[in-house]
Amino acid sequence: MTTKVVPTKDRQRAYINDKRLRSKAALFHALADETRLQMLTLFVENGEMNVSAISVALDQSQPAVSHHLTQLKRAGLIDFRRAGKFNFYRLDHEGTTAVFDDIMDAGQSKLSIGSLEICVKKRA
Repeated sequence: MTTKVVPTKDRQRAYINDKRLRSKAALFHALADETRLQMLTLFVENGEMNVSAISVALDQSQPAVSHHLTQLKRAGLIDFRRAGKFNFYRLDHEGTTAVFDDIMDAGQSKLSIGSLEICVKKRA
């Protein structure tokens, strides 16, 4: 006799919630670092920046900056464009809105970090 394990609806819901939790964890992980918050502020103040300019502004090595940029990209907070051999990074306004829409339940919410201010309005 063979026994087949069929996921219950509760287990299916738990899996879906687990995926959403991982997404939220990536966001909070990205925001939990002072250097990454400084990077977001730089993007607000300067628009696009390449890794070299970010390195100089933060007095950090290029590999360290690249690591932080990867974390911000994974969280959906920044985007980039390639120009020649340089990548130019900037805030991803659509991605940022989508990420915060996912975690905010209230009608309107605002997150302020230094000169960075993110306003989110929940769609009906």
